[in-house]
Amino acid sequence: MLDIGPVHRREYELETGRSGKPKAGDRAERGGTVVIAQAPGRIHFLGEHCDSIGGLFLSAAIDRCVNVAVSARKDNSLRFYAADLGERKRSTLANLKYKREDRWANYVKAAIHIFAELGIPLRGMDFSIAGNIPQQIAMASSSALEVASAVALRAFLRVKISDRELVKRLSAAHTLYFGKAASPADYLVGLAAKKDQFLIVDESTLAVTKIKSPFSRCKFILMDSRVPRLGIESELENRRNDVKAALDILAQGREDASFREFAAMDIMESMGDLPEVIRRRSLHVVQEIRRIKDAGDCLACADLAGFSRLVFHSHEGLRDLYEISCPEIDWMVKRAQETEGVLGARMTGLGFGGCTYTIVRNDAVAEYRARIDDYERIFGFRPAIHELKLATGSRVIGK
Repeated sequence: MLDIGPVHRREYELETGRSGKPKAGDRAERGGTVVIAQAPGRIHFLGEHCDSIGGLFLSAAIDRCVNVAVSARKDNSLRFYAADLGERKRSTLANLKYKREDRWANYVKAAIHIFAELGIPLRGMDFSIAGNIPQQIAMASSSALEVASAVALRAFLRVKISDRELVKRLSAAHTLYFGKAASPADYLVGLAAKKDQFLIVDESTLAVTKIKSPFSRCKFILMDSRVPRLGIESELENRRNDVKAALDILAQGREDASFREFAAMDIMESMGDLPEVIRRRSLHVVQEIRRIKDAGDCLACADLAGFSRLVFHSHEGLRDLYEISCPEIDWMVKRAQETEGVLGARMTGLGFGGCTYTIVRNDAVAEYRARIDDYERIFGFRPAIHELKLATGSRVIGK
């Protein structure tokens, strides 16, 4: 069994009354052994803010993950322990519903709901959780928790359900529990990713295209600006509404229309019909969809210079057309662009702060870090910097 950390293991043993190694006869007595599953966080390199009307992403899993351990109880109780937080939550199978005070445990309950809906006989279970995905910076930590829980339960309950079906059911359970739609792309990346590969994820068909990374001599550096973000949901909702309005005008009300049918020239030719703000927002979306397709071609033929241009142009679109960047983020990207050996930099996440990712040749990492040293002095925020690798998707790592 993979070690899940000394604190995590000790708390797990105290909670369940069992050691990590099952005893003889334990499977028959308790209905199974411990199953541990792991799911990664992710980065969207291109495609964010197109999801409500395009659903096309260039993404990858990262080497930050969530581990979920599950074992059986003799009663119908559900016990949850988060090792990183030192917190416990409780529920029962008869009361399997969202509770605000259960916070992180609601994501595990959403995964349990999938198997209850499938009619799988369930008894009480213990769950222990540990992870190292950076929080609140759009690395899909909550989706990773849902995926790890679902994958652990699929193995623990010995249920045959495909990844594709799991994505659909995870999306439905998330909507039921949290009252808002989840991005299927996050689940797809979490389930389908492979080490050192980029993924082009199509939410409309749930198709995933895998492309080997040509950046073997580079590092991926995530820089968290630590800029406070307040009230951004209303701003993002305004932009989504602008984009939907543009699509309605361009498609003349056709319900099944998608921005993938239109080119930038269509937007330019419709300038008289589109208010300026709506035109800018929709132009970014159309250009971004095109960039994702072109980026896939660049990655496939190891055209690093072409890929770099697309990434920088994407940031320009987010800054000038979609208008969700900020001075701190723009400064980071500009400093990166001015550094020899940087092969792309862009904001990632919700915007108005948050993070940038930068792709840097190994021999240029020191120079890049030196050039961003002034950030805290200029802006007053101490950044958090993470070096990441492209990682594999979810898997069972212990039984």
